[in-house]
Formats: sequence, C-alpha cells, structure tokens
Amino acid sequence: MKRKTKRILFVVSMIILTCLIVLGIFTLVNYIRIKTAKIEITLVDDLTIPFKEERKVSDFITSINGTILKDYVIDSNSLGKKDITFKFRNDDNIKVSYTFQVEIVDVTKPIVWLGSSYTITKGNAFNYSQILCGDDLDSSPNCYVDGEYDIDKVGVYPLTFIAEDASGNKTEQAFKLNVTEPRKNVSTNTTPTYTEFSSVVEKYKTENTRIGIDVSSWQGEIDFDALQNAGVEFVIIRVGGTRGRDKEYFVDNNFVYNITEANKRNMDVGIYFYSYASSSEKAKEEANWVLEQIKDYKVTLPIAYDWENWSTFNDYHLSFFGLTSMADTFLDTIHNAGYEGLLYSSKNYLEKLWMPSKYETWLAHYVDKTTYQGTYRLWQHCNDGKVDGIKGAVDIDVLYVN
Repeated sequence: MKRKTKRILFVVSMIILTCLIVLGIFTLVNYIRIKTAKIEITLVDDLTIPFKEERKVSDFITSINGTILKDYVIDSNSLGKKDITFKFRNDDNIKVSYTFQVEIVDVTKPIVWLGSSYTITKGNAFNYSQILCGDDLDSSPNCYVDGEYDIDKVGVYPLTFIAEDASGNKTEQAFKLNVTEPRKNVSTNTTPTYTEFSSVVEKYKTENTRIGIDVSSWQGEIDFDALQNAGVEFVIIRVGGTRGRDKEYFVDNNFVYNITEANKRNMDVGIYFYSYASSSEKAKEEANWVLEQIKDYKVTLPIAYDWENWSTFNDYHLSFFGLTSMADTFLDTIHNAGYEGLLYSSKNYLEKLWMPSKYETWLAHYVDKTTYQGTYRLWQHCNDGKVDGIKGAVDIDVLYVN
C-alpha cells in the first residue's frame, strides 16, 4: 500500500514538473516572441499638448504596423512631460506595448478685462490693480501699466496694460486713460420699467420649457398663492451665503419662509448659494453648510453655485482653472449628496473666464434671444420681472426640461 502511494506521488510529481517545464518553455517562447515583435511606429513632429485640450494617443501617430487596442484620452490637466504607454496588436497578431513622451504646455495668454478707455477724476489715484487681470493657470500673473500719465492734469493719456504669466505668455492691451474734472451731482428721476411675467410665458413657454423665478430676501414676503395663480411653475430660492471672504455664514432672512411656503404648495424648488470662497476646501465647506440648511425640506430642482466677485478677482489669487475647480468641488459635494448641481454665471464671464465644467449651466443674459453658444439648463432671462405676489422686481427664469 505504501509502495503504491509512493508511485502515485511520483507520477503526480512528474506530471506537475512536466507542466511547469512546459509552462516555462511557453512563457520563455512568448517572452522572446514579444521582445522580438516587429514595431514600426512613426510619431508626429509636435509632441506637445496645450493645457486642458483633449488629445488621444492616435493623434500623435502617423503610421503603425497594427491596431491600437485602447485609444484613450491623455490627461492634460497638469504641465510637464508625461510618458504615454499604449498597447497594440501588430500585423503578426502579437500584442505589444509602446511608450512615447509628450509635454503639456501653457500656450494661453492672460486675460485683461479692460475696454478701450478708463476714466478717473483728477486728483484720484489710478488703481489699475482693480482691473481684472487673470490667467488660465497662473494664480498671480504679472500685471502692470506701461506709459506716462498725470492724475493731477486733465487729459487723455495713451497707455498699455501688460499681463504676463509664469509660462511667458503675454497680453498687451492699448487703452486711453481719461483724467477728467469732478462732475457735479445731477439728480435724475426715472420711472422703472418691468418685464411682465405673463409676457415671458407667452414668448418662451413650450412643451420643453417651464417658466419660474428666483428669489431672496430682496423680494420681501411673497404671496405664494398669487405666484401659483400667475402661472409660476418653479422657484429658485437663495439659502444664504457668507458676509464676505472668510466671514461667517448667514441664512437668507426669508429662506425658511420661502421654502416652507413653496413646499406646502408642492412647487418645484431649486436652491442657490452666493459664494466668496477662495479655495476648493472652502467651497466644500460651503456645500456642506448648504446641505445642512436644506436637509429638512423638499428640493426637486438643482442647487446652484453663484460666485461673481469679479471686481476683487485679483485679490483672490485664483487662476481660471483654480476657480473652475473650486466650483466643481462645491458641486461634487452637492452631487454626492444626491442633488443636481448648476454653475451660475453671466454670458461674458462664461465665455471668457470660466473654464469648461462637468456641470450644467445657469445662464444669466438679459436679452430677448441669447447669443451664448454653450449649453445651459436654466436661463435667467431678466432681473426686472413683475409678477403677482411680489411687490418689486424679480428675476424670471426659463427652465429647459428636454
């Protein structure tokens, strides 16, 4: 019995050994086959990618003896050289890897938000640092004015505003500095004009749109029954904000009343938050604060991030990439909590300063027909709306549902 067991163990051992030898030979042969596989690849001359632009592996290959197995998009969210490895099956049906190197570069010039002229009153300082000067990547581009002027002498001075980022991209914008005499205060009595809610409904209501408003404490105490009777289909409510950069939070004085009354009537409700954040960490904190305020209420429409501190943008030392990443962080936090998110901004800033976001847009553009070419979920059509239930003016919005 012992002898039979030994023979069985010997046979099993020999089988295992034979299998290992065969596997080893197969592995060696396959290794040699791959190492000696024919690779004939020709790359393009320019192996650079502008920051944040989309390029695939195949964009850098002019010829290849085979087929790429996964033609992926190269990550271009950080500057510098990057090794790109991909796999392809050559003409001999051998699966091999190939690596080449690209460089992510900054080729975008800074933006100077300045018209053809700038006016100051004689004797007042020319604080050109208040003119918005920003860059897609550099949080503190070098911005200065070239030319001579005299703030104590009335006149027109031709100057050049210069902005240069860390990558050497430079913007030069000529403008005229107008130094004028102080003007006397002239009182003007103007009668305010309004855009009737009913006229917006008549012009923009379709089977694919809904017409509503956005409100805050500025609208005072709202008669929600009157709103519904007037045909208001939804309301976007300000939850609150902070009292400035790095200041304490506040709940909008009418938030609880507005959302409670809207919920009572089963109106669709969205939320917006006015932000002074200067970092992604702060934006995440703000989002969590918003979630805490709305947890006991029904919110059926998106939560919007509203950052519009453009007059003091230079003081924030944010790149446009950093600004957009900050907004995305806020909206990521909102999304992860089960809500939809929107980025609120006006047409010019969306086109010139905000970088592409993965979230939908709430467009502010006060015209009859917007020329904005980007996509948007919500359109703030006017800020001088008039509707039953609100004594003063209110923003009127068009929501696209399909």
